Amino acid sequence: MSEPQNAGTNASQPRTVRLRDALLKARIEAADRTGVVVDLRDAEVARLEILNDALDPLFAEVPDRVDLFDRGISQGDTPRLWIDVVAHIMMGRDKRMYRFVQDTRHGRIVLAESHDTGAIVEAVTDYVARRMVERERAMIVMPEPKPPVAEKPRRSRVWSFLLGFILGAVALFGFALFASLRSW
Repeated sequence: MSEPQNAGTNASQPRTVRLRDALLKARIEAADRTGVVVDLRDAEVARLEILNDALDPLFAEVPDRVDLFDRGISQGDTPRLWIDVVAHIMMGRDKRMYRFVQDTRHGRIVLAESHDTGAIVEAVTDYVARRMVERERAMIVMPEPKPPVAEKPRRSRVWSFLLGFILGAVALFGFALFASLRSW
């Protein structure tokens, strides 16, 4: 029984060495890929920061009382430059193209796409202007139109009085007749 254990140990030792080498090689490759991914993400963030700096003059013109826009770069798996809650800029698949998108209830809409920073700045400027106009329209309180009140035609109360008087007289006459017939 001890011989098969030795034979199994001898056979597994070369496998352990090969597995150890394969693990080491796989870890080195993963580190290289991770380094490339980190470098690509850093390049995306750098390009978004350049665009963010190009947008500074635009957002300097936005009045302080307008709090629609909350600009900032989020660094996740996909770095994004947020303009407001629903619109952001991310890098395209080639990592050199800017994609200005807006999330809607019907899905994501691409508002602009370009390699040029100036074209994206212009698209963001148009977007900011449209949002500010929408805000102004929403802030205007229009007085509710009051429906015209149609006056009911006034009925003459004389007819109601005469009808009540006649019915009362007939009732008294009927009661007197009934009382007189009973007493006979």
